[in-house]
Amino acid sequence: MESDQGNLLVVGARSLVGRRLRDAVTGPEGWKGEVRFTSRQQLANQSLVLDFQNPEVFQPGMRFENVVFCTPVWLGSERLFRHLHSLGMQRLVAFSSTSLFTKETSGNEAERDVVRQLLDGEKSTIDFCEGAGVAWTILRPTLIYDEGQDENISRIYSTIRKLGFFPVCPPASGLRQPVHARDLAMAALQALRSEAAQGQAYNLSGGESLTYRAMVARIFEAMGRRPAIVAVPESLWRFVFGVLKTLQPHRDLKQNLDMVLRMNRDLWFDHAPATRDFGYSPEVFRPDFK
Repeated sequence: MESDQGNLLVVGARSLVGRRLRDAVTGPEGWKGEVRFTSRQQLANQSLVLDFQNPEVFQPGMRFENVVFCTPVWLGSERLFRHLHSLGMQRLVAFSSTSLFTKETSGNEAERDVVRQLLDGEKSTIDFCEGAGVAWTILRPTLIYDEGQDENISRIYSTIRKLGFFPVCPPASGLRQPVHARDLAMAALQALRSEAAQGQAYNLSGGESLTYRAMVARIFEAMGRRPAIVAVPESLWRFVFGVLKTLQPHRDLKQNLDMVLRMNRDLWFDHAPATRDFGYSPEVFRPDFK
């Protein structure tokens, strides 16, 4: 299939990447065919409704040879993909996550459940596509951010606004590679156009690697503030979460502690194969909260 041949369906208009694809498909390197967006509920911007529990109801009145699946990969059931295939799907780009590798040994059961869901989702997606003759690509981003929208960088930003400082578990030296949703949207279009990307899975990291502490400092700078990073010893973090667990026995706080301890773990991934196969070129970490 030649690049940009056929129409494009974006599943997940409300997701971080789905939001940015609206701009990407109309930009200088946008999509030449017809593009439609879906969500699981009606949106003000006219997205089509696609009910994952009853996908056969989705009858858009046109065929889509290309599909970008921006929602969690484990939501892509065989029933859903079978219906999209009946609507013409020949090429699929689906989003997974590098959490597949970073949380597989987590002490938190909920995080290990996410890993299992990612594994099952990737496998079922690949199995369907190979059985149906659909060319697939799976993209696994690292730490996704989009100013004011995400739950990673924007959460740090909100904490700084509330407290005036940000606590870390010293030395907070674990490597991070924040990747903007805008770069991931462009990557999806690039992968669709690339024959080399068919039948492949790629880790998509940001344009630079920096320590967790340096990442937080960069957020302070983006806010026009001098970094105020407070080192809180691991023993104190454990004590505080232990007390909170006693006061709130039914609340799962272990995930919060695991997140703190990961500040000193390298979560680094090489995106060179994506650059080689479809020209992936993410920006450096310079968030803009204006």
